[in-house]
Amino acid sequence: MPDLVIRHIDSSMAERIKTLAKERQWSINDVVLHALRHGLGMASSNVFAETMLDPGDLTTLGGHWDSKEKAAFQEAVQALSRTPSSQLAKRATKLRDDDAP
Repeated sequence: MPDLVIRHIDSSMAERIKTLAKERQWSINDVVLHALRHGLGMASSNVFAETMLDPGDLTTLGGHWDSKEKAAFQEAVQALSRTPSSQLAKRATKLRDDDAP
């Protein structure tokens, strides 16, 4: 995947990016990718380049989570989003086979 460098970001934009990253417990890169996808109209097509999952979508579920719960959930979602689907499928198949009589 190509890397891009964005120059001339003013300090208020940089601070907003850092604030969002801290609030959502995302990396700065994830915040910028999210903003670009939404700004370019790519979010509605469910395209999330590396993972095909927008980590912010699942964290907006109803309920009241404290910051530790939200952080743990976000960490789990990010870990799952990085796991190859073939690896997840193998584990699910193994679990079904182990439970078979």
